[in-house]
Amino acid sequence: MTTLHDPPPAAQRVPALVEQFKGGLHAPICLTWEWTYACNLSCVHCLSSSGRRDPRELSTDEIKSVIDELQRMQVFYINVGGGEPTVRPDFWELLDYAIAHRVGVKFSTNGVRLTPERARRLASTDYVDVQISLDGATREVNDAVRGPGSYDMAVRAMENLAEAGFDGFKISVVMTRRNVAQLDDFAALADRYGAQLRITRLRPSGRGADVWDELHPTAEQQRELYHWLVGHGEKVLTGDSFFHLNALGSTPIPGLNLCGAGRVVCLIDPVGDVYACPFAIHDAFRAGNVRSPGGFERVWRTSDLFAGLRRPSSGGACSGCPAYDTCQGGCMAAKFFTGLPLDGPDPECVRGHGAAALSAVDPDALPRQGNDHSHRTVPLGMPTVRSRRPDRLCDESPLAGLEPM
Repeated sequence: MTTLHDPPPAAQRVPALVEQFKGGLHAPICLTWEWTYACNLSCVHCLSSSGRRDPRELSTDEIKSVIDELQRMQVFYINVGGGEPTVRPDFWELLDYAIAHRVGVKFSTNGVRLTPERARRLASTDYVDVQISLDGATREVNDAVRGPGSYDMAVRAMENLAEAGFDGFKISVVMTRRNVAQLDDFAALADRYGAQLRITRLRPSGRGADVWDELHPTAEQQRELYHWLVGHGEKVLTGDSFFHLNALGSTPIPGLNLCGAGRVVCLIDPVGDVYACPFAIHDAFRAGNVRSPGGFERVWRTSDLFAGLRRPSSGGACSGCPAYDTCQGGCMAAKFFTGLPLDGPDPECVRGHGAAALSAVDPDALPRQGNDHSHRTVPLGMPTVRSRRPDRLCDESPLAGLEPM
């Protein structure tokens, strides 16, 4: 089995490569692709407000067609999510199709369908990686965010992967005010199952906007997180989540210390819309749709939005800050959904500039994500199966009517 890893570890060591990233690449390094909004959970911080399936989601053949495009563009791998991607009846067919066409797949899952049999199949498959979502190292912390029963479900999936011999799968954690103190426990959990820890930043997008004030780490916790990453970062994946913390010290934390939106990463949502950033599902960051003439390739290479993001930035209000070269002004999505200008400070700016800027924001005028597919909490587990896909699946439990796999 060949697993996939976050591609940019060399980026922080080769400045010239970072400069090339800023201008955009011929194809994305990693394409995040949500295959469905359907999900058996209702995580309070879900960035895509997932729950119910959207009846307009891409068909099996449409997804295969985009995979063909990605193969021609030589995209290294796709980061598949949702929703819960494994509840699509064609999930395993699509996984096999991508791998057969030399497009690696890393998929994120809450573990609902990772049975021992599926784990053994994955362990014997090349160019596939698995991320198990877990937001608490204990049941109490995790289930308060992800829902009752979700901790046990994730642990069962990890046990199945470990027993199947799948080395190096990922435990994916969104850092919140409630779990920063559990960083060592997460690392120990990863070691126990032969996994690798991957931590990401909480963004105020989707349902995350509703719990941002309550859950985003405090200033003290941001410092704790920075120093922990400096000490442990070589073993931990972070993607481009925490470059805003670099202003806290002279040692840069591992990862792509750059906003890659529209430059090296982007998102395709379940209905084919292409967004500059996986954390910014909003019309302001929608560049096109894969169903349009020219498909994904045309959107990536010719959209006005992406062209604008790839132009050199002056740094705006942050340009005079001595920390700008290390923090790059922070996260575009975090600024946008908290009402801050894109050329202004990050809301979690460790120099305090974000807090000052937020004091002038009208909370009633904040932009909201338009695609809300939330549903009432549904019981975990699989329902009785009567048909492959009911007409109003999007209004029912996202697992209703789907064949178990």
